Amino acid sequence: MLRIGSMGQRKCLPLLVILLSAWAAGPLMAQEAGSAIDGDGIRAERLPDQTPVTTSRSIQVDGETLAYSASTGYLPLLDDEGAHLANIHFTYYRKDGVDNPADRPITFMFNGGPGAASVWLHLGLGPRRVVMRDPGTDTRFQVDDPHPPPFALVDNEYTWLDETDLVFVDPVNTGYSRPASGQDPARFLGYTQDIEYLSEWIRLFVTEYERWASPKFLAGESYGTTRVSGMSDYLQTRGMHLNGIILVSAVLNFQTLRPAVGNDLPHILFAPSFAATAWYHDRLEPGLQGMELADFLAEVETFVLNDYTRALMHGDMLPESEIREVAAQLARYTGLSADFVEQANLRLTTQLFAKELRRDERRTVGRLDSRFVGIDRDAVGQGYEFDSSYDGAIMGPFTATVNDYFRRELGLENNLEYYIRGQARPWDYSNVENRYLNVAEDLRRAMSVNPYLHVLIQSGYYDLATPYFAMDYTVANMQLDPAVRENIRFEYYEAGHMMYIHMPDLVKMKEDAVRFYADALSP
Repeated sequence: MLRIGSMGQRKCLPLLVILLSAWAAGPLMAQEAGSAIDGDGIRAERLPDQTPVTTSRSIQVDGETLAYSASTGYLPLLDDEGAHLANIHFTYYRKDGVDNPADRPITFMFNGGPGAASVWLHLGLGPRRVVMRDPGTDTRFQVDDPHPPPFALVDNEYTWLDETDLVFVDPVNTGYSRPASGQDPARFLGYTQDIEYLSEWIRLFVTEYERWASPKFLAGESYGTTRVSGMSDYLQTRGMHLNGIILVSAVLNFQTLRPAVGNDLPHILFAPSFAATAWYHDRLEPGLQGMELADFLAEVETFVLNDYTRALMHGDMLPESEIREVAAQLARYTGLSADFVEQANLRLTTQLFAKELRRDERRTVGRLDSRFVGIDRDAVGQGYEFDSSYDGAIMGPFTATVNDYFRRELGLENNLEYYIRGQARPWDYSNVENRYLNVAEDLRRAMSVNPYLHVLIQSGYYDLATPYFAMDYTVANMQLDPAVRENIRFEYYEAGHMMYIHMPDLVKMKEDAVRFYADALSP
């Protein structure tokens, strides 16, 4: 049995999640000030027993004033003996003046990694957003620069808060969330563990904050989409049915992302995103460069599903003349040379492509958002030194502003490092040893059990981490019954993994969300 203590209360609760009994030992990556090594050699933090802090705020959305409350702090996790397991940090935004929970939906938002804090969706879709500048708008720089430091937040007139209350959740070892003193982080760091304890946390949250009557939604970005798809089935088998799932830059089937000898599927599914990137950087012949992006990608998709797939399926049995034909066509669509494509055995990877596309200019393109460019020390090699979109453009603004925001605006006094990423390792995939993780079946089952469950899939054309065509393929192969297949809505954006940093796409995301919530909540 698990018990949760929050807001000065401790309650005995039914067991909904069984934590595994044996775990791989693993110390935290870095020791914070105020941390210690316990008798078992486990590095642990002295966490504040912090009751959530609440502030009252307002924002202008569509010309109207939206008054809301912001609560941020911990919802501690205890075991049945009262031992402290972990503090889970969250930020909860709710519209003021709503008396009946049934009148107001609530959405739980998670980022990915695994090991990424919720900062990205938080400062992208919450009531405050990071000031960003699109690539190429400052001609002083050869390297696209989103915004020079220092960085700032502004009111987000395209927040989703007018549609739904929002809860941004940091899993253990992300953000301010930590295992308690003496607790091995490994008990939380794995696919199965993650699904179980976070599902339990949601159950406890809706109990604590009296939201059982509210329409409930889950939203995830990147690995967060893996997480919420698994949680959708897990929660519903335990009695919490959902109204909707939002998948931003999704990955449900990891076979679609991880190229390897014997797994050519990613080469096929990444090719349209490589083509979109070449189109954006003006690396195509005039006939293709002059096409509208959507029309161009439709042509590329036809090629990769037919000639390109056939070529990879035939492998070494393909005649040499056909190899040259396919190499020439793939090169034509991706802005590379036919010789390079042929030397790669028709199999392009993100590292190869990102280094090669603008090698003649000594530039690389980004992985999370291939609109951005970077400069390596040299122009040789098979991959970039750093991801110009994440390391060079996105991480700095979001890291600085989230730390300032919690303390100065929301009044949260917490001196722990806010882990943006990288501390939730190693991640336990033992539930899928010797095979690829694929949670599409969990989502199919959840939609079949609950035919009122709606799904919104939001994909960026310039995302070379979780390419849009991989998710299209995944859904096409879920074997959904036609009765529920129409509950899935696809939307596409002319940006990358974090499409909300691109103002036109932030606007479009809001418009798409408004329609989605209306559909999911209609009788």
